[in-house]
Amino acid sequence: MPRTYRSYVGSYASGWFPPGVKWLLISNTGIFVLTYLFGMPYILALAPVAVVFHFALFQLVTYLFLHGNITHILFNMLALWMFGTPLEHEWGTRRFLKYYFYCGIAAGVCDVTVNALLGVWNTHTIGASGAIFGLLLAFGVLYPNQTVLMSFLFPIKAKYMVMIYAGIELLMSVGPNTGVSSFAHLGGMAFGYIYLKSRMPRMKLPDWRGAYRQWRLQRAKKKFQVYMRKHGGGPWVN
Repeated sequence: MPRTYRSYVGSYASGWFPPGVKWLLISNTGIFVLTYLFGMPYILALAPVAVVFHFALFQLVTYLFLHGNITHILFNMLALWMFGTPLEHEWGTRRFLKYYFYCGIAAGVCDVTVNALLGVWNTHTIGASGAIFGLLLAFGVLYPNQTVLMSFLFPIKAKYMVMIYAGIELLMSVGPNTGVSSFAHLGGMAFGYIYLKSRMPRMKLPDWRGAYRQWRLQRAKKKFQVYMRKHGGGPWVN
């Protein structure tokens, strides 16, 4: 049965934001305002020298929340809203956020790897574009024949838009340095495609709350067993 696009259109008509998209919009915008007022915290930007030599792996996530200027964050957040909303409706919030961050981290790894191989260690990469390109790829896979506005201007089928953007990023990656990390964009798209198309097992986030509840339960059992042994209740086993 072909996929429909009613939920996508309906979300626009109702003006409703699913929680994952809303959280990402608020957090990215809030952090942009703070960096605009107080300066860019480059310790959170993605730097190959910090990741490789100082194991600053947190930068593979934090760089996604930093943006250089209003145009940068505006286009990223518009694309997040436009393509992320139907995907979250389709998948649910948990799977949507996992996919978003997996693509962003994969884009960061790709950026660090390429810069390290080129011997460019002191760059600072910022922006959610790697994750956004992953969302763009997923939208093209799930809704290939849906007409969308490329660059928010030109109507085109989603599958062709994805192909065009991928081609542009590939050409930019072998051209002169424009200050845009095309390798990160391609990395986010490539990981997204592999993640969606392959049969590799889906990675699960650890259930920290469940583990904590289990620990408390086991601790209570042990205390109860000690109490019962002291008061002649006999040994207790799990």
